[in-house]
Amino acid sequence: MSVFTTVTATQLQAWLRQYAVGELQSMQGILSGIENTNYFVTTGAGRYVLTLFEKLQPSQLPYYLNLMAHLAGQGIACPRPIADQSQRYLGELNGKPAALVTRLSGTPVLEPGVAHCAAVGEALAGMHLAGLTYPGHLDNLRGASWWSSVVPQVLPFLPAPHGELLRAEIVYQAACRTGDLPRGVVHADLFRDNVLFEGEKVGGIIDFYFACNDALIYDVAITLNDWCMREDAVLDAPRAHALLTGYQRLRPLATGERAHLPAMLRAGALRFWVSRLYDYHLPRAGELTHAHDPERFRLILMNHVRANPSSILSLC
Repeated sequence: MSVFTTVTATQLQAWLRQYAVGELQSMQGILSGIENTNYFVTTGAGRYVLTLFEKLQPSQLPYYLNLMAHLAGQGIACPRPIADQSQRYLGELNGKPAALVTRLSGTPVLEPGVAHCAAVGEALAGMHLAGLTYPGHLDNLRGASWWSSVVPQVLPFLPAPHGELLRAEIVYQAACRTGDLPRGVVHADLFRDNVLFEGEKVGGIIDFYFACNDALIYDVAITLNDWCMREDAVLDAPRAHALLTGYQRLRPLATGERAHLPAMLRAGALRFWVSRLYDYHLPRAGELTHAHDPERFRLILMNHVRANPSSILSLC
């Protein structure tokens, strides 16, 4: 369980007195996630998620909390931050920045079909469009500068062929020119466990704590890399086509976005390979932490490098 900072029921009950949510009824640590401490919280007023931020700084957090409030106000199904009695979304609990947000209904679909992928594509496009009016700005904290700082730390753990692939991809991405691509708010972590479904309908998008301003097609690529990937780490054409079609029902891709999709798929695979390498080989001290196996994204990246770009572009 990803709980880095333990919170007792007594501590939580005292903290909740700052909020108009009633008395604590139950709390449970959330199994998924490796960046923050999360608990499901039930009170007399409803169901919530408590997050204690382990890495992000208090100065960064208003971007995420205000973004969720903005998107919820635009009709996007996402967690809505709860303000305390001083009308602040951000508090502090056990020495860590903390926030309380509404808990959405629905469950993740871990083996999605074509219909699920189409629905996710449409939901992602809706979020992108709603985010265009969000006034906040935050550069991608897991972008190229982050890769450059982390890669030297993980290279000693890798066999030579893996290290060569990693270095070559960083050089490739540095040469890509993406400055003219449409940009805006991106989720940047829209994996299967971050979308809740009710049947084949999206019930909500959760976990916005990697959100930032970046190329919108990069967000599409990250989503494709998880939702539309076969067991052999090769893109599944029917699901990928469905996701891209669903996305373009609301927001058609520009010509430049289509052309850059193969490179963005590689960038998304690189980003998560590097982060998983770091979490796997250089874990933080914590209580029952969970780190994902980095091998999955190495294989995804390798297969994207080998793929014919025209086969990917045909999916659009």
